[in-house]
Amino acid sequence: MAETSDSIVHTATGSHGAGALYVVATPIGNLDDISARAVATLKMVDLIAAEDTRHSARLLAHLGVRAPLLSLHDHNERARAEQLGERIARGERVALISDAGTPLISDPGYRLVNWLRERGLAVIPLPGPCALITALSAAGLPTDRFRFEGFLSAKRGARRAALEALRRERATLAFYESPHRIEETLEDLAEAFGERRVVLARELTKRFETFLDGDARALLARMREDPDQARGEFVVMVEGAAEQAGESGEVDGEALLAALAESGVGVKQAAAVAARLLGGRKQEWYARAQSLKEGER
Repeated sequence: MAETSDSIVHTATGSHGAGALYVVATPIGNLDDISARAVATLKMVDLIAAEDTRHSARLLAHLGVRAPLLSLHDHNERARAEQLGERIARGERVALISDAGTPLISDPGYRLVNWLRERGLAVIPLPGPCALITALSAAGLPTDRFRFEGFLSAKRGARRAALEALRRERATLAFYESPHRIEETLEDLAEAFGERRVVLARELTKRFETFLDGDARALLARMREDPDQARGEFVVMVEGAAEQAGESGEVDGEALLAALAESGVGVKQAAAVAARLLGGRKQEWYARAQSLKEGER
């Protein structure tokens, strides 16, 4: 017998009186983007766990929501997970919201959701705004495969290493970035990806929503000409690596070393190139390159 629409709604919102965590997506800019279901849920729950209670209080007041607020952020989530989990186990209904968008997507909430799932307690997602998906939907880059890396490291060395490790990734790459670090990140993108296409989405769903399209150096130059383009939170999207002509599957390490040797590249330099392109330790590639060289004698 097919489910009725009423039974589907009942399943999706949880049994009456049963404890559950409701993971509620909230607007990333335009307040009209919140769903009717999200508003009804926030008005129904016993407690709302928010990343920043002062920030969320303004949204909740706008919506006419009067449920009490409790902070849940990166620094207290481990303790809050057990505290909230015990309340949910007793039958309370708790909503989880972040400052904007979908909780857990580069926002707190993983430890709490994992704690509840491990104990068989209900976690009910309410879909809605997400900066990542919003940006990808309008960027004009391939979306059949994409790789989301969240925020890159604030430390330049770690950031450059992370980008270097992604150079051969075929999927569209996506990152979040803050306004005070966007220019440094563009510099590092230019170093890692050269003229590869980059799309920046800023101020999504807001009055000054903007998509900037070009290679990293061109976008950096535009930003320096017009500092207003460096304002707002960013979704940074980079086209994936192109398949090389004649490439099929993974590059063969031995073939690469042999080709480099035939081109007159020394053992040390060949090892460095192989490590950079294929990963692994330079010492190991050096030993393999040296072995190939000795085998030719």
